[in-house]
Amino acid sequence: MGQLHVRDYEQILDLAVAVLGNTDPETIWPLVTKQLREVFDCTGVMLSGLDIAERVLRTEAWAPESHGPIALELTERYPSPDQHPLTLHVASGGTSPVILSRISERWRHSPWYDSVRGPGGGEQLGLPTPGDPLVLRSLILGRDREFTDRDLALATRIQPLILTVDSQARELRRLRAAAPLSVSIRHDLTPRELTVLSLLAEGLTTHGIAHRLLISPHTVNRHLEKVYRKLGTNNRVSTVLLAKQHGLVP
Repeated sequence: MGQLHVRDYEQILDLAVAVLGNTDPETIWPLVTKQLREVFDCTGVMLSGLDIAERVLRTEAWAPESHGPIALELTERYPSPDQHPLTLHVASGGTSPVILSRISERWRHSPWYDSVRGPGGGEQLGLPTPGDPLVLRSLILGRDREFTDRDLALATRIQPLILTVDSQARELRRLRAAAPLSVSIRHDLTPRELTVLSLLAEGLTTHGIAHRLLISPHTVNRHLEKVYRKLGTNNRVSTVLLAKQHGLVP
């Protein structure tokens, strides 16, 4: 696999800072696709998922913004989405990033290649983004020139961050539906700290929170220490009680 450079790690850090500090779950994926387009110098990036039961392909986010109509049009007329090489890769249990021309010998002679070559770039790199067991989701990066081993290595490094971002977006969305985020701003809680606090209020243990957010128990404890300090508490019970009194959690 290709060797990463210092600049590659700087781009990973830039992506982490951009998305993990975002307080609006509805703008996280558009931000991710925008950042990935810059990192990989792509023509376009899409997050799409095939509903297993309905056999319907849906596009959730894309970059650039001007590709919106194109992204939706491609989703509607994509031939046999359940037979797309990336879909087959994910459906068979594949979770690692892949370059489509390397997993499909006929990729450049396929109807999928023809349909995306103009607007999105025929060369594609797929980054599986599991999260919903009923939907085969992936980020698809497209450009005109071939993806390299270094691109694949960078995608592999970025993937855990993407999965963490996806988990946080779901938790923030669920929390926002139950309690307004604007209240938390008065306590200076970050989106990540608020997410940890909401799971604490549900009774999850440190290891349970770590499992849900795809982070280590040590990282959870560091977030909790900051939550205690900002709320002026020193234990779980008083923290949850205060958070409920102020409407921070349902």
